[in-house]
Amino acid sequence: MVDGKYMIDVELTGGSGKATVKSPAELIVDNGDMQAKIEWNSPNYDYMKIGDEEYYPEPDNENSVFIINVSELDKDIEITAQTVAMSKPRMIDYTLHFDSSTMENADKSFVPFIVAGGILAVTIISAVVLIKNRKKKNNESKI
Repeated sequence: MVDGKYMIDVELTGGSGKATVKSPAELIVDNGDMQAKIEWNSPNYDYMKIGDEEYYPEPDNENSVFIINVSELDKDIEITAQTVAMSKPRMIDYTLHFDSSTMENADKSFVPFIVAGGILAVTIISAVVLIKNRKKKNNESKI
């Protein structure tokens, strides 16, 4: 997979069914390593665990946001997340699933500029050809 920033659909299952994560999620690929930005629909998640790896939320976000390592796409990833929304902190089991068929380059913001530049180039070339043809016809009519 090419290094870069992508958007990818992610599905969260498990728990009580009330929790959600923002989808599509941002996926960053760097030297073959993948990390995803997981944003919960609540500010009350203060810890996540995937296998032996522990994650803590990024500071200064409205909701709980975690940057997690993703080992594979199109495979269920079992996670445990701690919520403090109840009377005492509780660890809840969930599954994340990243769907590679939905992956899109997140750096598409430059595409409109490329399209506009292409249109401008075609317009300029057409205008130059049109002007040259008119000059040629004018010169021929004078002869």
